[in-house]
Amino acid sequence: MVAISTDNLPALRHWAEEMKLSFPVASDFMREVSKLYGVLIPERGIAHRTTFVIDPEGRIQYIEEGSSAIDPIGAEQACTRVRKK
Repeated sequence: MVAISTDNLPALRHWAEEMKLSFPVASDFMREVSKLYGVLIPERGIAHRTTFVIDPEGRIQYIEEGSSAIDPIGAEQACTRVRKK
């Protein structure tokens, strides 16, 4: 599991420590990944809060949108299901 956010690296490090995350957090500060996945809000320079779980073949297996997407539990459960396939 990897989290990607449009925040800068110092903010992400703080967030990862605060949330006690056990997975890496990457910065999409240039908004390239957000744009590719269709979640960028260009006029605001931010992305819709969205969680994607992508299987080893590159297929999206799970999407969580909105405020609940910050909680990694749904993504962790989806990753578990993908691993069992």
